[in-house]
Amino acid sequence: MGEFGLIKHLTEDIKPENGSTIRGVGDDCAVLQYTGERRVLVTTDLLMEGVHFDLQYVPLEHLGYKSIMVNLSDIYAMNGTPRQVTVSLALSKRFQVEDLEALYRGMRRACEQHHVDLVGGDTTSSLTGLAISVTAIGEARPRDIVYRDGARPTDLICVSGNLGAAYMGLQLLEREKLVYYQQLKEAGDKRDQVDFQPDFSGREYLLERQLKPEARRDIVEALQKAGIHPTSMMDISDGLSSELMHICTQSHTGCRIYEERIPLDYQTAVAAEELNMNVTTCALNGGEDYELLFTVPLTLNDQVSQMEDIHVIGYITEEKLGRALITRDGQEFELKAQGWQPLSSENNAK
Repeated sequence: MGEFGLIKHLTEDIKPENGSTIRGVGDDCAVLQYTGERRVLVTTDLLMEGVHFDLQYVPLEHLGYKSIMVNLSDIYAMNGTPRQVTVSLALSKRFQVEDLEALYRGMRRACEQHHVDLVGGDTTSSLTGLAISVTAIGEARPRDIVYRDGARPTDLICVSGNLGAAYMGLQLLEREKLVYYQQLKEAGDKRDQVDFQPDFSGREYLLERQLKPEARRDIVEALQKAGIHPTSMMDISDGLSSELMHICTQSHTGCRIYEERIPLDYQTAVAAEELNMNVTTCALNGGEDYELLFTVPLTLNDQVSQMEDIHVIGYITEEKLGRALITRDGQEFELKAQGWQPLSSENNAK
């Protein structure tokens, strides 16, 4: 059924009872209206050890930073401004106070960078490892909020930054982990003498994209400064293909994107070749880039094309035309949502 299929199955018949609930399940954030002009944006992410992160190679300080950033990214994906976060932890007995201090150093650094207040949370014990639940609260004027369902035929499809780097960083970390375990196995009784040094030379950018992602506040601010209001938007956490399919499904549209226009970093391409992986597949399906995917009217083509770190990769079509990837040699393939699926048995087996 998959993550989004399960969410739809469990929530599709839930009807809000409170007038303050403007938008519920189905977008990057819930939208609430209390008093005053601005609306409240609320989003929650749960990170589980063994599913979303591996503490054998993820430093706790980086994990704390990332856990905040992935939530702030959802607020920015709604064209909003984050204001507060709450943090809840489930901890096993193996964690020391010093470990939690490192985790919170990363969280506090992320909050300070985006002028966000850490205002509360909860802690409890865990029998299966570390779990981190972060709720982010933001605000936006009603006319500024961008949903996933506003894309229209002829709209341009845009992405910020570059794609696939975080996924390649993960592949490199996993590769070095396997090499380390192989050395331990070969050492036998002399395991304590193994002096393993992972080889990440020239790959620092890929590691940073995986371990320390940045929410794209700068892109939101640049669009606002330019007077550009996207017709739809979301962040790329599960992969470009999956996120674009969400926009098309909720907007009842099709799309065409062009392989040659998908932005790639040089290190991503080199690492993909080294690991014998298709770099386009990595960019489409890798996930955890936390870049922004958005659509704008065709009339803004010249304006967005000239903006720094924004790339036009295709356009929205009528729903009946389907959703397709146009390859570099002009072939057309059906676009499929093959990004990160947190409920799949393969991912949970990591």
